[in-house]
Amino acid sequence: MTPSSKADKKAAADIAAWMFNIVTSVGIIIINKALMATYGFTFATTLTGLHFVTTTLMTIVLRWLGYIQPSHLPISDLLKFVLFANFSIVGMNVSLMWNSVGFYQIAKLSMIPVSCLLEVAFDKIRYSRDTKLSILTVLMGVAVCTVTDVSVNTKGFIAAVVAVWSTALQQYYVHHLQKQYKLSSFNLLGHTAPIQAGSLLLAGPFVDYWLTNKRVDAFKFDTTSLLFLFLSCSIAIGTNLSQFICIGRFTAVTFQVLGHMKTILVLTLGFIFFGREGLNVHVVLGMIIAILGMVWYGNASSKPGGKERRSYSLPKTSQLKKDSLLEASDPDDKV
Repeated sequence: MTPSSKADKKAAADIAAWMFNIVTSVGIIIINKALMATYGFTFATTLTGLHFVTTTLMTIVLRWLGYIQPSHLPISDLLKFVLFANFSIVGMNVSLMWNSVGFYQIAKLSMIPVSCLLEVAFDKIRYSRDTKLSILTVLMGVAVCTVTDVSVNTKGFIAAVVAVWSTALQQYYVHHLQKQYKLSSFNLLGHTAPIQAGSLLLAGPFVDYWLTNKRVDAFKFDTTSLLFLFLSCSIAIGTNLSQFICIGRFTAVTFQVLGHMKTILVLTLGFIFFGREGLNVHVVLGMIIAILGMVWYGNASSKPGGKERRSYSLPKTSQLKKDSLLEASDPDDKV
């Protein structure tokens, strides 16, 4: 296969993975908004535990069908990942409760520089000036779109710090574990989903009671709320899988930058389907700035030196062999 055809194939797979993530992420936002706002199921941590239950069932079926092959993940790495992931889920919920919406959005935006710091510290990644400026442009555009009132308090600030760092570490670890142990997205989900499901279902009702002062076991289900709960859990399978696929194919930083495209898309769909309320000049301006920043980031990071690992130079033949081995071992090439 020629290099150009390999590049075209990879580009097509990258686009498919990202579209899969956008569709499932936006879909679950809409379903969860209806489930929580319309039907009053405000137990976000417990709901996430149920999402991982259905994801676990999916991995069991795929393993039985032979699509997931036996693989190894050290228990220490598995527990660290689950710790980061669960702190991320609980931290984001607590941050939203204790902070203003404006400060919550700023905290979410800060995950990109934190992810950059992790890649610089652990992976020895070096960013070009254009790549750094493009990231700042994305952050500025999304901030203009979403940040309104900003008020800070001590406990809210601590919750935001925990949420941001645990989320950045969790996303970095997804990429790190897939590459280090040659795990596909299905394999990694097969290892992590059962423990996340069990831990979140055990802790979720207590966390949700602390956050909402309501008991999940006292919730009165009806046919419609059960239908939305089923839809939420079903779509979550694709959301969880697509996140692992995207971070495995890209990096945590690229995933965060492209992730803000979903923010823009949700705002746009809201304007289309729910009227022009909230649509003003600064929101439109922010959306344009963010989209231009994303295009700039894609161009800058793909150029030689735009984003690269600092390492000792290898002889040309050795580097070619190394590149061939890396291409052959990409666990998600066939996903």
